[in-house]
Amino acid sequence: MELKDIASVSGKGGLFKILSPTRTGAVLESLDNQKKKMIVGAHSKVSVLSEISIYTTDADGSKPLEEVLKKIHKEFNGDTDLSSSSAPDELKSFLKFILPEYDEARVYVSDIKKLVTWYAILVKEVPEIFEDAKKEPKPKEEKSAAKTEEPKKAPKKAAAPKSDASKSK
Repeated sequence: MELKDIASVSGKGGLFKILSPTRTGAVLESLDNQKKKMIVGAHSKVSVLSEISIYTTDADGSKPLEEVLKKIHKEFNGDTDLSSSSAPDELKSFLKFILPEYDEARVYVSDIKKLVTWYAILVKEVPEIFEDAKKEPKPKEEKSAAKTEEPKKAPKKAAAPKSDASKSK
């Protein structure tokens, strides 16, 4: 599973696996132990995690959530010792440690609480997201090796010069 398969629904707690899109919305399954399925319509605000970014003050203006989650996992390896009830100053210092260039004016404490909560859910329910991140470089090497093994096509032959008979007409 990848972040493109996981979504957050405004007004609903937790994260959801996207089972299938429908004509008017999507079918989702909660990532908790209940595995409750629900249908969300077009009126619901559904955010796919792979499309979420955190505002920064650098030239890019934002950092993809996937990169931030990977950095958190690299630093804390699944245990941040934080929750959504942690003190605001503690949450801000946590994000400042992970992403020093985050925009303090546009990233609210509630956003950091979501980040911490989502990370805890992902580590508990979908840890393979972080394992795949470590294995990604190997397939890329294999793909480049496969490209070099393909047989090369022979260069096209030059067209034969036209005969003198066609010029005399």
